[in-house]
Amino acid sequence: MSKTNGKTELKQPKLDIEHELPAGEEGETETTPSSMVVTEENELQKLKNERDALLDRLARSQAEFDNARKRAAREQQDYRDYASADVIKALLPVIDNFERALNAAEGQPSEFRTGIELIYKQLQDVLQKAGVRRVDAKGKQFDPHVHEAIERPFASTRHGQSRQKLES
Repeated sequence: MSKTNGKTELKQPKLDIEHELPAGEEGETETTPSSMVVTEENELQKLKNERDALLDRLARSQAEFDNARKRAAREQQDYRDYASADVIKALLPVIDNFERALNAAEGQPSEFRTGIELIYKQLQDVLQKAGVRRVDAKGKQFDPHVHEAIERPFASTRHGQSRQKLES
């Protein structure tokens, strides 16, 4: 021991690092073959639970995607139906005017009448391809889901019966 500045210096013994065991962590117990089996079974069970949870999430995601695809297709079809309904409603007065023009020119064979008949036939074909069908209303029972009331009927008409068709 040597003295320096009034303090004694202690020599530390040399440690044999090559033969030292690593320090254990707190709470760590010695593992035996039976405890390793239990640990592996717990790990296996955890992995099975995780796999099942992931498969469940996958199935739910696929179902959600399929529902979203069907909903988008349904919304597109609804939009197309709505858009075509507006066009068809706008064309109905045109058809009525064609019918009035044909009735006024009845009995007069002319190129003008033939032209109007051809245009009328073409318009009827287009509407038929779009799914529009004529509803025969004259003399039939009034159905508010199909017919549209325009005026109050005369007293001579039976209650609930269509008297005259004014528009298509």
